[in-house]
Amino acid sequence: MDEILKYFPEQLANKIKINQIENPEEIRIRTHKPVIIKNAKTEQIIEYEMSTETILQILQKICDNSIYSYQNQICEGFVTLKGGHRVGITGSSVIKEGKVTNLNYISSLNFRISRQIYNCSLAALDYVLNPYNNSIYTTLIVSPPGLGKTTLLKDLIRQISNGVAQRNFKGLTVGVVDERGEIAAIDKGIPQNDLGIRTDIMDNIPKAVGMKMLIRSMSPKVIVADEIGSKQDIEAIEYAITSGVKGLFTAHAGSLEEIKQNPILNTLVIGNKIERILLLDDKRQIQLIYEKENKRKIMWEEKVC
Repeated sequence: MDEILKYFPEQLANKIKINQIENPEEIRIRTHKPVIIKNAKTEQIIEYEMSTETILQILQKICDNSIYSYQNQICEGFVTLKGGHRVGITGSSVIKEGKVTNLNYISSLNFRISRQIYNCSLAALDYVLNPYNNSIYTTLIVSPPGLGKTTLLKDLIRQISNGVAQRNFKGLTVGVVDERGEIAAIDKGIPQNDLGIRTDIMDNIPKAVGMKMLIRSMSPKVIVADEIGSKQDIEAIEYAITSGVKGLFTAHAGSLEEIKQNPILNTLVIGNKIERILLLDDKRQIQLIYEKENKRKIMWEEKVC
């Protein structure tokens, strides 16, 4: 929390410390509204009248007093902080030629607190690891936003990279494309999160570009990307899989039916590129909802982080 609170006015930071809930996941700030801190189970309302000027001051600190240098991230609706924390930003959009070129009159900030939970992927490993040839099944992890996909993904990467002695699984070379800096949280070339001893990372690069670069230059056995969803992402994944590389990906969806209705994601399924689909529900339980071999819904559940 100290990494986050240093951006806030001292009075607000002290109020949050006094009223801090266990394992906070989000701190939401809105103009002329109280501050709300949330975790997986509850929320805490902090009475603090947030002015437009204060929000702008916080944004200035986030951007090292140079909002212009962070303009590209701001136009994407977020800024990534040291440690992998992501700050969502809303405001009045300026659009030119169909693209957002600026956000004016910032109205709210959402601090999503990154954390690493060791061994939270143990249940998921049963579905992801392929014990017959010391590999993995190409897997898509889906859930609605904010339910722990990235946390689960980080631990899966670490386990696959290091190897899992209890399952007689030897570690594999993993290539991670960390477009938003949330997975590895690299600071000056050093990952702040432990992604394992056989993991190579490219950050601050579009997923589609990064996947192809890693495959050509680092010879990964497994390629990883968070929150896929564009045609370019799908093309890069298809390139990876037809190059003999397995994949581990996440995306937003709430059910197998929603995946089928998404023309981008469904391309991977009908093209037989995805071998497993895991769903994280709103209780943070994981379900294996698709197996390439059976092409049917599986009805058992396991608790994860």
